[in-house]
Amino acid sequence: MIRIYSDSAGLVLEQSGEARRPGTALTFDLLFAAEDPGAVVRAAWSSGQPAALPVKPGAPIGSQEVWAAGVTYLRSRTARMEESKDAGGGTFYDKVYHAERPELFFKGTPHRVAAPGTPVRIRGDSKWNVPEPELTLAINAHGRIFGYTVGNDMSSRDIEGENPLYLPQAKVYDKSTALGPCLLVTDQALPITTTIAIEIRRGGTSVFSGSTKIDQIKRSFTELAGFLFRDNSFPNGTYLLTGTGIVPPDAFTLKSGDEIRITIEPIGTLVNAVA
Repeated sequence: MIRIYSDSAGLVLEQSGEARRPGTALTFDLLFAAEDPGAVVRAAWSSGQPAALPVKPGAPIGSQEVWAAGVTYLRSRTARMEESKDAGGGTFYDKVYHAERPELFFKGTPHRVAAPGTPVRIRGDSKWNVPEPELTLAINAHGRIFGYTVGNDMSSRDIEGENPLYLPQAKVYDKSTALGPCLLVTDQALPITTTIAIEIRRGGTSVFSGSTKIDQIKRSFTELAGFLFRDNSFPNGTYLLTGTGIVPPDAFTLKSGDEIRITIEPIGTLVNAVA
């Protein structure tokens, strides 16, 4: 497995603690468009020159769209049902959890994505906001999953809970997504014991933490990618957030200045403050 970081000079590859800058031109767009991204990365590694890892890496994205899957964990289904029960939308989430077709929605374009160490945002017209830590699939233009990154699907729970039709407003706005700290390219599926962990710190004190394992997800990653590519094309590939199994208690909401730390090994830790 090879990790790809970005900086102002381009891309940096890291494997087993050694970092190299590709000897040939390599961009995320070229990688996502390739039929075999793993082979492209291995060739770039072989021809690369020693380099230092970026101190402040950028988001691992070129012109890829970002999509997301919802209600893929039982905990997420329960939370969505609770937040929308007064609007009569609770049964929608139970039905989609058990349905053949998953919930998939557009999450953002590259300019809406926050890089590691840069702020994510909460909506000014929302009073109940949470991060959603999610394993994120890198899918090439041919629909093949070739890598993973850490994703934060920022969500306004009160807006979505008021009416499920408000989902785009609850999910899609400037800096409503964070990706990083790198893109892990591997030909092997991640172990089902892979842990997703989150900690939220406020004024230097931990105010929420939680974890789950990817074996708790109801749907397979190939299933989610397959539905996303039905009657849809992605010339430069796409990212797909796979849903969250960690939901803070209903009394919790993010505040400006909070620090969100999401860790998925072997990818790394994505850190963002709330603007």
